[in-house]
Amino acid sequence: MNILFAASECAPFFKTGGLGDVVAALPKALQRKNLHVDVILPKYEDMPVRFKKELTFLQHIEVPVGWRRQYCGIEYLNKDGIRYYFLDNEYYFKRHGCYGYDDDGERFAFFSRAVLEALPHLDKRPDVLHCHDWQTGPICALLKSECFRSDLYYENIRTIFTIHNLKYQGIYPRSVLYDLLGLNDQFFTIKGLEFYGCVSYMKAGLAYADCLTTVSRTYAMEIQTPYYGEKLDGFLRSRSDALHGICNGIDLESYNPVTDPHLFAHYRDAEGKKANKQVLQKKLHLMDHANIPMIGMITRLTEQKGADLVLRVFHEIMALNVQFVLLGTGDPRYEAAFRYLCSQYPGNASANIFFDEGLACQIYASSDLFLMPSKFEPCGIGQLLALRYGSLPLVRETGGLKDTVQPYNEYDDSGYGFSFSNYNAHDMLFTIKRAVNFYQKDRALWRSLTNRAMRLDFGWETSAASYKNLYESLFDH
Repeated sequence: MNILFAASECAPFFKTGGLGDVVAALPKALQRKNLHVDVILPKYEDMPVRFKKELTFLQHIEVPVGWRRQYCGIEYLNKDGIRYYFLDNEYYFKRHGCYGYDDDGERFAFFSRAVLEALPHLDKRPDVLHCHDWQTGPICALLKSECFRSDLYYENIRTIFTIHNLKYQGIYPRSVLYDLLGLNDQFFTIKGLEFYGCVSYMKAGLAYADCLTTVSRTYAMEIQTPYYGEKLDGFLRSRSDALHGICNGIDLESYNPVTDPHLFAHYRDAEGKKANKQVLQKKLHLMDHANIPMIGMITRLTEQKGADLVLRVFHEIMALNVQFVLLGTGDPRYEAAFRYLCSQYPGNASANIFFDEGLACQIYASSDLFLMPSKFEPCGIGQLLALRYGSLPLVRETGGLKDTVQPYNEYDDSGYGFSFSNYNAHDMLFTIKRAVNFYQKDRALWRSLTNRAMRLDFGWETSAASYKNLYESLFDH
């Protein structure tokens, strides 16, 4: 079976968040399941030079964007057994960054149409087009339009649309339907792309894909409720039979405390974490104290990630005799608040308002607790990486956090993390107190929980098997 991933980003070529990691890792896991997977992407200006030098020009085509016909170059390179295709148009993509431009609606209308126009020129005809997030939603609608429906080449191509974060939807004026996508009014209905008088690229995928997935079982249920549904909960309930939750994984080779080149010392168990903690304390000018619990937080500083909860009870957290290490950027008011509060605890708190992959791995390896109190979290990767490096996650029970972190139960000695259910700063504080109490009173138990966490397998194999079953089910009838 031939699968083609269509996405707006993919590491190591371009990455702004978790989507880039998924599109990088999942195809490799699917290849190991004897599926043939290619990936098709925009060719942004920010592609590293080393990859630009490896590109091979395949073909140029013309792509209709409303009444215009735009140039599209098709280039490719092979990496790790996967062929990556890049669609080139300098007007749309020769810019820094992937998103955030006033004409993003036109840019991704072009990309969506270009993906379909490029298919006959690729090495293999896909059986399944796997589209990711709002930037590729129009592909699913266009494939159902008269232009492609009447072409035998496209007749039996199935589509899967994956929601990585429902909050970002690609909403544009109604005129986009005709002027950019070339679709008619039969697509502008409540069962189609129409969204409160506008056009939603996310809804294009939700309405016209053969199958829908999102990145955890709990998030699949949550988005069918008004609180999490971003005004699409009713529509998602109408398609609940087609909606599946499949948890993301992590790349166990890249994130491995035994081999990770960023770490100060490699390790296999809880005992080995000590050396990393000691060096990180010196690096960040914290007190050199092996027995003080270190709380790590690696995050975007946004309301979604629970930054306001931490700020609300920051002094109470520090009163527990802990060290706090933050890494991340985001909303300027959160950045300033964390800088100010951490400055009040010299030697015990460190605010690193930037992002650095190496320092992130060092924090995972050094911290004892990993704090992730998200308001909502489709899947989350931080808690999975924390478990891999033996930092016990302390999370709010939402989305993928609920699915992947089993809270510790002292009565039957089950679980390996800590969690709270209400989005409330004092519920979070109570849970932090409980975790710190276990750390301070029973170090043998803490070592046992750390080792238990490190033995868990959150690689991509289970997820890949679920996706393979889903692909095959599209052809069962």
